[in-house]
Amino acid sequence: MSDLQCPATILVAGHGEADHQEHGDRTAGDGRLSDLGRAQVGELVEAIRSRRIAAVYTSRVGPAIESGQRVASALGMRSVAVDGLAELTVGDLDGDGHAVVSRFRGALEAIADVHRGETVLVITHGAVMALVVPRVSANVGNMPAAQRLPPSCVPAEIEVDADGWRLMSWPRAVTEGAIRSEQA
Repeated sequence: MSDLQCPATILVAGHGEADHQEHGDRTAGDGRLSDLGRAQVGELVEAIRSRRIAAVYTSRVGPAIESGQRVASALGMRSVAVDGLAELTVGDLDGDGHAVVSRFRGALEAIADVHRGETVLVITHGAVMALVVPRVSANVGNMPAAQRLPPSCVPAEIEVDADGWRLMSWPRAVTEGAIRSEQA
């Protein structure tokens, strides 16, 4: 990570519900967004539309790519799929998940280095997000809110600079279509 002091703001959200999730198969690695997933992406767009989003990044998995493309298109830009943002897989938690944390953190730090002073959206997966973000954010500790899976398409807000990572908000349950988050 560069030593520039101007923080990058990263909004990290899990992708919209995929058709394999709708049918209870959470192990499927790919798939398309379900009708609910497309609606969740639409709510995400409306929630961040007033922010000055400089770029949209996604993992390389189908539902994240589709979610990112839909958001980016609505904001008049393109999304970019990058390595390192993939969901947890069998065996990823061997060794207390250090490899997953390192992989995900490295991907976000590379994005932050390119976008100092800007806000970007990263579409990833809920479990990896819930594992990594609390572990790398200096101000979180064992915050209970950050230890549960975030709802689909509800972003956590992180500031990243040379002094480290700060979790500014963590997503909480969505009620009646309203996107909400908890301050860290």
